[in-house]
Amino acid sequence: MKHPNMSILIVDDEEGIRHGLENLFRREGFTVHSVADFETAVAAAAQYPVDAAVVDIRLRDGKTGIDLLRELKRLEPDVVVIVITGFGSIDTAVTSMKGGAADYFLKPIDNAKLLDAVKRCLALRTLATENRFLRDELTRRYPPHQFVTNDPAVRALIGTADLVKNTPVTVLITGESGTGKEVLARYIHFTGTRRSGEFISINCAALSESLLLSELFGHERGAFTGAVERRRGKFELADGGTLFLDEIGDMSLETQAKLLRVIEEASFERLGGVKRISVDVRVITATNKDLGALIREGRFREDLFYRINVVSLRLTPLRERRGDIPLLVDHFLAKYGKRYTRDPAPLSPGTLAAMQAWDWPGNVRELENTVNQIVLLGEKSFLSPARPGAPLKSAVPAAAAGTPLKEGLDMVIEEFERRMITESLARNDGNKSRTARELCVTRKTLAQKIAKYGLSQ
Repeated sequence: MKHPNMSILIVDDEEGIRHGLENLFRREGFTVHSVADFETAVAAAAQYPVDAAVVDIRLRDGKTGIDLLRELKRLEPDVVVIVITGFGSIDTAVTSMKGGAADYFLKPIDNAKLLDAVKRCLALRTLATENRFLRDELTRRYPPHQFVTNDPAVRALIGTADLVKNTPVTVLITGESGTGKEVLARYIHFTGTRRSGEFISINCAALSESLLLSELFGHERGAFTGAVERRRGKFELADGGTLFLDEIGDMSLETQAKLLRVIEEASFERLGGVKRISVDVRVITATNKDLGALIREGRFREDLFYRINVVSLRLTPLRERRGDIPLLVDHFLAKYGKRYTRDPAPLSPGTLAAMQAWDWPGNVRELENTVNQIVLLGEKSFLSPARPGAPLKSAVPAAAAGTPLKEGLDMVIEEFERRMITESLARNDGNKSRTARELCVTRKTLAQKIAKYGLSQ
């Protein structure tokens, strides 16, 4: 295969070798830069893009090929460097490889083998670059750990997560469906010391018991009907990283017992296997169920509960942190605007007020789906009376029916403000300073609103 877009640097003080290698790589479509000494090689690498280099160990100006190898790697960490020498030794080979050389050849050089080595190393480099690009692009487009909030309680929760994210401790995340339990688990993983490892997620409620066991622990060939080959389980895949077990409250007692053993011993066997496999996995679990009640009913193991509940994080429903709604709306407008290559306008005050007055039984997931729909179909998709349980219906006081648009909008906003202040005062036991901080207003503004709406002093 020709390499018309690849360039190679040949560095050797023997003119005959340089000439032969020049011809070899030019025939293969490479752009060739050929030099005899260290300084010229560094200048060429700085001036031209260099994908690969063939470097002699002995150079004429007192420098060595190892020195040049390090300098080329400093200029371009991904450059493929192959070292050649007529005076081979084990020490030289080891030093070259430790310095980042991709391969090592003794003179006289076998041109075919050298060419194959260069092509192979460039192919591996291209594959690694593409994989890195794809991962970076996915992370850029869909940040796996971005937890959007200004709510004091949630920020305190994230502060607790920050205290434990660099430890191997197990974490239990609770909260209603759609509150962002997996997002918080990803935050712990991707901002902690395990971020270079894999984040593996599995929904325990979505699989039958036998399939869940196979997914978690893998299986050997012939372990059961249909097991035609060996398969690694989620615990193996998450070795060095994090395993997130969502809806753990739906796990059967038998699977719970096996999970407990893995957490305690950090090892397991594949289904149908006898070899013990050791793993280093950080386990994060989540549920929207009351595990205490399940324990009393005999449906969840108490010993497992204590193992997974070393650190407990409870995410509050969106209706208890309404101040986050405008922030989340802006976040999702930007996310889906980028996905659909659109530039959605900010929501109108009426729509935003209606959103903040809605209880969002599906929490952040429901809000995200709603904004996704708005980006595609416009605000009418949210405010339409035909929409089941339309939020606007709950946001507009009955007295507003039949009034002009501006007056109706003012009534929506006033009703929203009254409700927000009342609920915040209740959460803060009537403390006006804490309430003002939570609502992001001055204490004077809060006092004026309290007086305006005749709320309890």
